[in-house]
Amino acid sequence: MSSHCTHVQTIREVTPGSRGCEECLRSGQRWLHLRICRTCGHVGCCDQSPGRHATAHFHHTGHPIIEGYDPPEGWGWCYVDEMMIDLPSQTPQLGPIPRYY
Repeated sequence: MSSHCTHVQTIREVTPGSRGCEECLRSGQRWLHLRICRTCGHVGCCDQSPGRHATAHFHHTGHPIIEGYDPPEGWGWCYVDEMMIDLPSQTPQLGPIPRYY
């Protein structure tokens, strides 16, 4: 693990791909909390949710940084460096997010 995040240059302003976990909405699963990919805008559920879709998205794409997203929480996490990071901005929600827990 690095003492500082080496992936902050990958952070982008993104548009959320959905108003909830994209995979859970398709399959009818429930989520606990949402995370948004700061590379592409994919919205996935947290690791405490049954689907763990945000982490699955990282493993599938290699996109390293997520943001806490329900509501926007102001923190980021780098999967590669395994550390919390400060984000330059928060991603606004598309609208009210339905609760699925």
